[in-house]
Amino acid sequence: MNMSVKRMRAIFIKDYKEFSRNYAVSTMVLLPLMMAFFYQNAGASTLDMYFLPINMTFALVTTFIQACLIAEEKESNTLRSLMMSPASMVDILIGKSTLVFSITLAIVALTIMILGFTPANLFVITAGLMISTVFYIGLGIVCGLFTKTVMEASVSVLPVMAVFSLGPLARGLAESYPVLEVMKWLPSAQLIMLEGYSAAGNTSDIIISLVVIAGWTVITLVIASVLFNRRMKDE
Repeated sequence: MNMSVKRMRAIFIKDYKEFSRNYAVSTMVLLPLMMAFFYQNAGASTLDMYFLPINMTFALVTTFIQACLIAEEKESNTLRSLMMSPASMVDILIGKSTLVFSITLAIVALTIMILGFTPANLFVITAGLMISTVFYIGLGIVCGLFTKTVMEASVSVLPVMAVFSLGPLARGLAESYPVLEVMKWLPSAQLIMLEGYSAAGNTSDIIISLVVIAGWTVITLVIASVLFNRRMKDE
């Protein structure tokens, strides 16, 4: 596989400049922090409340910024040129994801600090958060490739927020509506359950949760790769 750190770095720098110039996109990183301050002042004490700002970060920061960066390339007609350059698909996807990955980890860390949340097992929850970050980056790539403008990309993130960020809250209604039991298999719900399993020391359940999150991630990255290759041929 033809990979070039130099090309990835060039794409990363280009995205950083675009991100810095677009205040409508860059200011989105403040929303999860504001939400964390709100929940901290409100006295968040349950796992669902602790993880809601974290899961919102994945939608409002990770998926949103990634989708907008891809859509902006399409809107300015530079994505096609990038695809036809010597840079491979891996170079482009990693280069365009590194900035979002770094920003996400920083915002999630700040959110956890603001909430005063102490994970039961830092290694386990860090692994879950990093895998989840890659999953939401994949969703952002898919949203960006499906849309044509930054505005469309912004709207496409709403279903991600509704299903993956707010979906775990529906687990509380599962007793009345058994169909909602399926929500526990969402990667965002598994992340919450992962913390519970870590506190209880249930190693087998921890592994299952990590595998489920990783499974969602692999499927999303495969879809993103297929869409990327299709755009190379269709555009």
